[in-house]
Amino acid sequence: MKFLRRILTAALSLALLAPACAQAAEPANDMRGVWVSSVYNLDYPSKAGLTVEQLKQEAVDILENARSCGLNTIFLQVRPTSDALYPSDIFPWSHWLTGAQSTAPADGFDPLEFWVTEAHKRGLELHAWLNPYRVTRDKNWDTLDPKNPAKTHENWAVKYTDDNYYYDPGLPEVRQLVVDGAVEIVKNYDVDGIHLDDYFYPGTDFNDAATYQQYGSGFDNIADWRRDNVNQLVAMLDKSLHEADADIAFGISPAGVWANKTTDPRGSDTRGGNESYANAYADSLAWIEAGTIDYIIPQIYWEIGHKAADFATLTDWWAEHTKNTDVKLYIGIAAYKCHDNKTPTWKDTTHIFDSLDYLSKNTAVSGAVFFRYGSLEEVDGLQQQLMDWYKVEHQPDHPAESTDIPENAFPVAATGFAGIFTMFISAIAR
Repeated sequence: MKFLRRILTAALSLALLAPACAQAAEPANDMRGVWVSSVYNLDYPSKAGLTVEQLKQEAVDILENARSCGLNTIFLQVRPTSDALYPSDIFPWSHWLTGAQSTAPADGFDPLEFWVTEAHKRGLELHAWLNPYRVTRDKNWDTLDPKNPAKTHENWAVKYTDDNYYYDPGLPEVRQLVVDGAVEIVKNYDVDGIHLDDYFYPGTDFNDAATYQQYGSGFDNIADWRRDNVNQLVAMLDKSLHEADADIAFGISPAGVWANKTTDPRGSDTRGGNESYANAYADSLAWIEAGTIDYIIPQIYWEIGHKAADFATLTDWWAEHTKNTDVKLYIGIAAYKCHDNKTPTWKDTTHIFDSLDYLSKNTAVSGAVFFRYGSLEEVDGLQQQLMDWYKVEHQPDHPAESTDIPENAFPVAATGFAGIFTMFISAIAR
């Protein structure tokens, strides 16, 4: 039914949009996304303990605003820690949702189901965003539900220097837990994607010496072993998710700097930054080369011309490394720097649109994702600016062949609903 629903939705969308499309066609694979954060109640819900009607209204408001801005994809954080914003047989209800872990919303309300349904009504994709290894975020170990996997298997969790806990990525049982949690979502919800952010190992001083002693005999050093643990998780997710749903999109958003070239000759011509290869043990190049992800969204949270980590330099570096692969490249843009982390450099939205302009000229980049929704809403004029930006066709200077539009690309405009019906029947027949 998922396949049929998506075909019908696409056909109806073509009918509604055909006149506009005939004038200004949207480039293929044009990602226009936004991250919606639940941790600390940053975006959704705005605070814990809202009524069901308030939860529904906040979701609808976000979806409507996103659509009006010209966006087409929501990355909803449904597991901010070892918890869930949906009924799960594995993880307890999130305290960010109801105020106490394991406490469900009233009347059997399922936030994720509501979000998926309402997103698809509006022609938006919904990707379920997971934090794979983070157990706590506000030093709340003592208030975790006794049935939380981190409590029922306390040897799986490690206390880190910020007095928060993280699952140990070196344990096979932990990797399986993450996979099982992701597959549960895909089997129970019509989500369009599963998305991980850059929270893998929290730092180089993670206390996993005993796990390394137990499982690391085939490695010369702990760093390579840690990277292999993350690579194993990514490969397991790729296999299991696509077995559950062949059409699911699986992607990751690592930190913008994989490694500086002074650290690794394969790295970017940058200095400083949180090098994800060395600090989070996230070897994005390995995932790209192995094809174990469908898309990647490096968080390039600096401006064009930044002395240490230039946006253009990093974009070109990622474009080069995803070129001639099956991995789609989207770029994460720091809208939050005009809001949460406002600085004199990001005093207005200039850097956002300079970045979008640069991306639009690069045929290897398939779109952008903004962090985060609240910043789009709170920064003066940004929603209208995005709306105006996305009303205009922004094609690369030298469009890739895949973006060329054949003369008969929009037959619906001429054939009306009969044409849609014919397309729909033909699609089913194939």
